[in-house]
Amino acid sequence: MRGDRRQIQTAVLGSAESEDPLMLPLEAIELDVFRRRHDGDTFWCGLLLGGCGLQLTTKLYTDRVCHFAHHRGPEGHLHVCGRRARGVSSADHLYVKSAAGAWLRDRGTHAAFEFTQPDGAPIGSVVDIQLEHSRLRVHLDQAVAPEWDGEREPVLSESVPVDRDTLIRRWYVHRIRLDSEGTARVVRIGTEAFARPTEWFGLEECDVTERGLTTPAVQRIVASHSAPPPRWTPGRAKKVPTVNAQARALLSQLDDARSLGFVVAARRLCGEITGLAEVDRETQERLDAALETTKGWLEEQVEVRRSLYAQLDEAVIAQDTQQVRRLFAHVNATAAHDRTDDEDAIVSRAADHFADRARATQERIAARVADERAAADAITRVSNILKNLNQSRYRNMRDQVETLVRYAEVAGDRVTVHQASQIEVWKQRAGLSPGEEPKDDDGTQQAKRRAPLHRQVARRYWIKRSCPRCLAGQGKDCVIADGTGNGDLRYVPHDERLQPILDQRKARLPRR
Repeated sequence: MRGDRRQIQTAVLGSAESEDPLMLPLEAIELDVFRRRHDGDTFWCGLLLGGCGLQLTTKLYTDRVCHFAHHRGPEGHLHVCGRRARGVSSADHLYVKSAAGAWLRDRGTHAAFEFTQPDGAPIGSVVDIQLEHSRLRVHLDQAVAPEWDGEREPVLSESVPVDRDTLIRRWYVHRIRLDSEGTARVVRIGTEAFARPTEWFGLEECDVTERGLTTPAVQRIVASHSAPPPRWTPGRAKKVPTVNAQARALLSQLDDARSLGFVVAARRLCGEITGLAEVDRETQERLDAALETTKGWLEEQVEVRRSLYAQLDEAVIAQDTQQVRRLFAHVNATAAHDRTDDEDAIVSRAADHFADRARATQERIAARVADERAAADAITRVSNILKNLNQSRYRNMRDQVETLVRYAEVAGDRVTVHQASQIEVWKQRAGLSPGEEPKDDDGTQQAKRRAPLHRQVARRYWIKRSCPRCLAGQGKDCVIADGTGNGDLRYVPHDERLQPILDQRKARLPRR
């Protein structure tokens, strides 16, 4: 595999699994200031950037742009990293989460963020935001097509096209862009409408309602569509709508409520129609017919509602996430009022289903992080052991060769062809037959020990213990800030929390 020569402009701060992005200045004079500001910090090719998880260093140049670079390998070889996105915008999804999260917290609104990868899209193409009453999907590139009739409201980058018919049908669409300011990226929200230029706003100018994201431009666009065109009638007094005109308007609204499935609105309109008086005979007949039709429709909606909740419950039992998501959105939109205890229980189970799926996604990311970290550590140890073997620094060569083989298996495809040939030579010298597994002192195979600790101890065991490293209490997940009990949650617990459990298990085993 050839090394990717594109320059790395973004990294994450503190660890490979960090969500704290930063961008390197392009000019040498700015990089000096950057280095002083981050003196003592570490930069990483973050896993959430699609990187390899190894540490980066800064490279200063006066004849070209400055950039991040991987440390060279123990033998001076350039590191091969499969990271796809390396430019200034490659960490935009992390900047979006950071900026939107801070904005929503200031407003007292809770939100959940997820870097989903629909149909294998690169990480960072899409950011899903779950709000209290609505969902947003931020498209930062064209890898995933927007779903205009789905349960998530699309927010598009400037590179994602929108056709004319969609703009006319939806009245407007939201846009997003990130502008570079120093070594940070600032989020701007835009509103685009048919035959109108896109208007851009800072996050502090925007709002979140039950309908989703809104901007000052949205209010003007909705008002222009809702208000009737003005008419110039000089010298005429303003007409007060007659009761018959009010009745016709209520009938039209009632038709809309039934067609959209809005039960609460339909009941309210029926009450207003019943309260009308002194309408003409023809209008009264229309009102009576509409009330009778709506009465039958409301009775049907009771069965529709029961069937909708039953389908949602069946989808949860069947673990059909796509169907649960569709029905959950439908329930919240049309049947969220006056819920019974049974309906509340069904909705609660659906919410738990989404929480379980989110937890499973986090566990998969945690497993990937652990594997990447283990492989990175293993290849470093392979290089060191080979170096020491070549310099004859070990008295017991066979033990070291067995250790070398174990680390090489964990490192996997990070082992170079040259290192693999050296390992085979040392296996022959140590008398290890081909395919022989290294063993523990008690003669058992080492396969279990190669697994990361968090895969050997289930959560239900370690969550009952406190962590001596980060001071997380019983029932609490471990945090990144060691020794404080505060900070962002870790995807996996610390080894110091897991090792005592494994030691107790080993102590219970009969001695040889």
